[in-house]
Amino acid sequence: MTTTTTSIATNAASNGATGNYAAQHRKNAAQRSRSDSPYQQRTTQRDNPTQLLIKQAVDYLIQQLEAGKSETLTAYLSAMARFHSYSFGNILQIARQRPTATRVAGIRTWNEMGRFVKKGEKGIQILAPMMGYRRRKSADGEAEPEPETKPQPVLIGFRAVYVFDVAQTEGADLPEFEHSISGEVGEHRDRLIDFLAQQNITLEFNEKIAPALGVSYGGKIALLPGQSKAEEFVSLVHETAHELLHKAERRTMTTQTVRETEAEAVAFIVGQAVGLEMGNASSDYIQMYAGNAALLAESLEVIQRTASTILRAIRPEEPAATEAFAAAS
Repeated sequence: MTTTTTSIATNAASNGATGNYAAQHRKNAAQRSRSDSPYQQRTTQRDNPTQLLIKQAVDYLIQQLEAGKSETLTAYLSAMARFHSYSFGNILQIARQRPTATRVAGIRTWNEMGRFVKKGEKGIQILAPMMGYRRRKSADGEAEPEPETKPQPVLIGFRAVYVFDVAQTEGADLPEFEHSISGEVGEHRDRLIDFLAQQNITLEFNEKIAPALGVSYGGKIALLPGQSKAEEFVSLVHETAHELLHKAERRTMTTQTVRETEAEAVAFIVGQAVGLEMGNASSDYIQMYAGNAALLAESLEVIQRTASTILRAIRPEEPAATEAFAAAS
C-alpha cells in the first residue's frame, strides 16, 4: 500500500530518518555491481552518444544537488513537463544548458514562424536521429536490386543539432505559447479516469484511507473524498504513477521512499504541464540515491516515460513533436 504525500521534501522524512536510510542504502548500493546498469557501463560518444549525454547530465545533477543547488532538479522535472514528447536524453540536455527554456525549435522552424534568433544567442545542442535505408548485399558482395516495395527507414546514427528557446528569438507574436490552464483541471480529470478504465484499474472514493489523500492497491486506486479539484487530480496522478511504475520489475532495487518520490515527481510534471501550481522540488531527492548514479538515472528515465504516458492520455489533442529530433532515444 502506498499513500500520497504532499511534497517531495516530505517524502524524504525527518533528518534523522533520512540519515539512517542513506547510510543503509549506501551500504546496499556498494554491494551491487555497477555493471548491471547501462548508465554505469563504459561508453564513447561514437558507440552510444545518447547514453553518454544521459550520464553527463545525471553526473551534473548529482554535483549540483550535493552543492545545495536543488533548483537544478526542479529545472529537470520542469523540462520533462514542457518537453515530454522529446527523448529522455534530449530533455536532460535542454534542462542542463537552458533551465528556463519553455519552447525550443531549430532556426529554420523559427524563421518559418516569423521569428528570428537574436544576435549572440548560443544554441542548445541536442541529438537528432539520422534515418536511412540499408541495402542488402548478395553473396558475391554486390548490392541487390531495388525491391518493388520501398524498404522501411532505419536508424543509422545520430548527429548534433542546435535548437533555440523562444526567449532567444524575436519577431511575430506567438500567443499560443503563453496559453496555460491556470490551475483549472478542465477535462483532464475525466480523461485520466478513462485511461485508468482502459488499463483495468478501478477507482473508488473512501473516507477510511484518511489521512492519506490516495492509496494504490495494484489494480485499484482509492481517493479521499472532499479534496479540491486540483488536489484530487494531483492525488490521482500520483496513484496512477504507482500503478504504472511500481507493479513491474526494475533493473535496480528501489525502496518505498524512492517509489513515493518517483510518483510525486510524476505528479509534479503532469500537474505543471496542465497549468497547476506545483511548488518546487527538494534537494532531499538526492539523499535517497546515496550517490548511486545508476539508480538516479534509471529513476529519472522512468519518471519521464510515465509522465509522458499520462500526458498523452489526457491531452490527445496535442500533436506529436514536429521536429524529427524529438524522437531520438
